[in-house]
Amino acid sequence: MNLFDKVSEDIKDAMRAKDKIKLEALRGMKKEFIEAKTAKGASEELSDEAAIQILQKMAKQRRDSAEIYNKQNREDLAENELAELSVIEAYLPKQLTQEELDVKIAEIIAQVGASSPADMGKVMGVASKALAGLAAGKAISETVKKLLSK
Repeated sequence: MNLFDKVSEDIKDAMRAKDKIKLEALRGMKKEFIEAKTAKGASEELSDEAAIQILQKMAKQRRDSAEIYNKQNREDLAENELAELSVIEAYLPKQLTQEELDVKIAEIIAQVGASSPADMGKVMGVASKALAGLAAGKAISETVKKLLSK
């Protein structure tokens, strides 16, 4: 069962359980999936890789919104965003810990032969592809910068 079908099934379960927050998050996910499937030039089938990219984008939006709401002392809205974020994250692959990320990026640095911060572009190109879905782009970038400046 692909991610699109799983979300569709889970919408039914959330409706039966009358779980409003989960239902709202799942419907938002399905809406984004349908928009991606019906976009001009898109194929009828949505791959799990494309679905995961959509979910990562949605998770980042929720994190950013919650941060803004917290700064504006709107904890009620921040709480809702964080609740939706936890639903979205349940569908994403397990993220790498900082230690695991350090090891993976060190391997990539050795693989491309980078030695200074000037080589960051080379490393980022390979690291972004290799670690897609496993770590946030910002975390990858910060780790590459940290390891290359040693």
